[in-house]
Amino acid sequence: MPPRLRSALSAALITLSCLLVPFGALAAWAAYGLTDTDGYVTAMAPLASDPDVCNAVADTVGAGIMREVDDRFDVRPMRGTVGPFVHDAVRSFTQTAAFRLAWNAGNRATHDAILRALRSEDDELEDAVTVDLAPVTAQVKRQLAHDHVPLAARIPVAHTAVAVLPAGRLGPLRKGFHVLEVAGFWLPVAAVVLAGAGIALAVHRRRAVVAVALGTALGGALLGAALAVGRRLTLADLPADVPHSAVGAVYDALTATLRTVSWLLVGLGLAVALTVWLTRYVRILYARTRDLPARPGFGNETVRAERGAEGR
Repeated sequence: MPPRLRSALSAALITLSCLLVPFGALAAWAAYGLTDTDGYVTAMAPLASDPDVCNAVADTVGAGIMREVDDRFDVRPMRGTVGPFVHDAVRSFTQTAAFRLAWNAGNRATHDAILRALRSEDDELEDAVTVDLAPVTAQVKRQLAHDHVPLAARIPVAHTAVAVLPAGRLGPLRKGFHVLEVAGFWLPVAAVVLAGAGIALAVHRRRAVVAVALGTALGGALLGAALAVGRRLTLADLPADVPHSAVGAVYDALTATLRTVSWLLVGLGLAVALTVWLTRYVRILYARTRDLPARPGFGNETVRAERGAEGR
């Protein structure tokens, strides 16, 4: 194969490999990282102590309790008095170990329910995936009763289903999930195979290795930039009544592994490129030192001495 054709094919394969790096990392994270229930619960666990998340939970659960109380008892004249007690009770509950246990259990149940729905082969299943907040409401009711808040003992503990996946959209989500499961394995494999083929075809393989390394680092940087842009777009699309800080904390917790991967790609790519460049520089420097001409007054005398010794 002509050298020019080999160089062109090598460049094309290396470019395609580097383009697949961020997409392969994203697909692998979605297919293997997000589907690991234990990993998901571990990632979400620190949010039980996050002030923004706790405030959002207190607002949501407190508002739900007040709605139930308004429906059962006409306490609208007392809302200004009872409402702060309810919110404070919920906020106090979020500081307890019981809340952290409930938080982890709720996240595990939610994750399991979503995975079952996405992996189901029943195309007719279009019910929304929901989470029941009744256990949290029951804990808050006991706390209010303990604090002697009026009507606390009569607060109804309703099984309120909060939709985490909307009805009617499971079909497209299920198809996309199956595509991610396939892409999460094959995209990284394809990136490695294409990079290896590009290096093997290259006329100057050292340069090809450097190109792959720098392309990998660039792919990691693009992945990190995409995560930052995705966070900004996610928060920008939220309704005004949704706490942006809490959603941002959840986004950061979910994508923490992916951000680490992006930094690892950048660091690994730059390290390999620098190592290859340094080894080439050392070899060139060593070759030049071997080929240096002898210095006047020193090298010539040494050469003459060596020749005289050989003559003797």
